[in-house]
Amino acid sequence: MSNILDSFKLDGKKALVTGAGKGLGQGYCKALAEAGADIIAVDIGDMSETKSYVEKLGRKCWAITANLMDRGSYAPLFEEIKKVCGGADILVNNAGMIRREDFVNFSAKDWDDVMNLNLSAVFFISQIFARECIARGAKGKIINIASMLSFQGGIRVPSYAASKGGVKSLTMLMANELASKGICTNAIAPGYFATDNTAPIRADANREKAIVDRIPAGRWGTPDDLMGTVVFLASAASDYVNGYTIAVDGGWLSR
Repeated sequence: MSNILDSFKLDGKKALVTGAGKGLGQGYCKALAEAGADIIAVDIGDMSETKSYVEKLGRKCWAITANLMDRGSYAPLFEEIKKVCGGADILVNNAGMIRREDFVNFSAKDWDDVMNLNLSAVFFISQIFARECIARGAKGKIINIASMLSFQGGIRVPSYAASKGGVKSLTMLMANELASKGICTNAIAPGYFATDNTAPIRADANREKAIVDRIPAGRWGTPDDLMGTVVFLASAASDYVNGYTIAVDGGWLSR
């Protein structure tokens, strides 16, 4: 008789994580590796720390450098993945960026850059991943990274808010079309986490205090707070969960 905890194990699975070099992406890699998965780490920057951690667990880690701002990099990326390990079972679309400026002053470049990485890359990378799963007759897990701003408007981040609202809707569409093909698509919406993206607002003492005062848990999140959610969504334990965006926010959206 199997134990319920066995359904959370990822032994024998290969997880592709974008934006894997640091921050939350690195945290997702650690969590999935600790649950038993080998990791395909993708980033434009240094991934040596992520690779070292994964390999110390006895898991394999293939670090592949790619500029996901360039749509032409996606097909070569998946060709490289097939070459080094045969393909991925799990996709975590974590790579993203944020640009801050008043709505009336927001530039076309800041709009296009954020939308291209946060939303267009999610669509096209997921599309290739899904095609390959279907061609292999394999089940798959797609985990998109949404945001609290998938539910709220925010301020001074118009392209980020639009992109993350799009991620939530795209996640539901993908579930509608892919669930019958054995591919589960869900999203995680992190709240306020201590990352490079939030460094500017954490440096503003008044803004930082206002944020923490509103979070029922009374603190900023850390990558460890996301580990259980990403493992759940990547594992067989969530096989009947489709199209849902799970907020991991210390209670922010409940306030």
